[in-house]
Amino acid sequence: MEGREFKIDLVGIDKDPQQYGGYIGITPTASISEIQKTDLIIIPGLVGNLEQQIEINSPLVSWIKNQRIENNAEIASLCRGAFLLAETGILNGKSCATHWLTHNKFKEMFPQVNLVAENIISEDNGIYSSGGAYSFLNLLLHLIEKFYDREAAIWCSKVAEIDFDRNDQNQFIIFKGQKDHSDKEIIETQEYIESHFMEKISIDQLANLISNSSRNFVRRFKKATKNTPKEYIQRVRIEAAKKQLESTTLNVGEVMFNSGYNDDKTFRTLFKRYAGLTPLEYRNKYNREMAMI
Repeated sequence: MEGREFKIDLVGIDKDPQQYGGYIGITPTASISEIQKTDLIIIPGLVGNLEQQIEINSPLVSWIKNQRIENNAEIASLCRGAFLLAETGILNGKSCATHWLTHNKFKEMFPQVNLVAENIISEDNGIYSSGGAYSFLNLLLHLIEKFYDREAAIWCSKVAEIDFDRNDQNQFIIFKGQKDHSDKEIIETQEYIESHFMEKISIDQLANLISNSSRNFVRRFKKATKNTPKEYIQRVRIEAAKKQLESTTLNVGEVMFNSGYNDDKTFRTLFKRYAGLTPLEYRNKYNREMAMI
């Protein structure tokens, strides 16, 4: 593909100039009616209410779907642009990444899509997606590698000073608990976990708090929070560990005990799973005092 050139258009529903927030003006170079066939569509992130943005951009949804079905166009979404991509239906049964802040909303709106929550980049049969904010830089490098070669992608990463091959967004996730649901009794158990995470907590104990059977409690908890109770306890504890590693000089063993764990292997395994780094790597990267050494 050496020497291959792309004709790039900034495509809108029409060609009318658009103003965003009074600060940014964008003028499309083409309307969707003018683009009959394209090789690649890149969907930008959505800003504001997601349902409203999908409705406003419904002509784009139809156009994207048509380009995929009739012309086999490859499609990439940046950050919350995954919601517009998923609305086309072409993501059903496929994998997708998006910003970690919107994971629960995405699962709620598009349960047929396989959300790969930890990924910076997802690729599935010519459909690409990325995590939040500056993850789009890694997706662009990925597309350069796909349409040209790895040498070109590495060159671009060096010129633009982009960290190449960044694979997951776990280290950026801040777990605050999923409480945007209406099950008040489950919220009660969530708050209990968050205030007693240093103690041993059993499923039976949590179920008894709201006078439920363990089986029914687990079902209700997962439906409300998108996590099993066990996963929720783990994530609360690891988030507590991350905060200690960021702001104190405690060693990893002390942080482990303060987070409700007494088994080093278990703690390190779970920390790597949810934070994407080892406890020591995380402390060295995010603790100000450690970073200055």
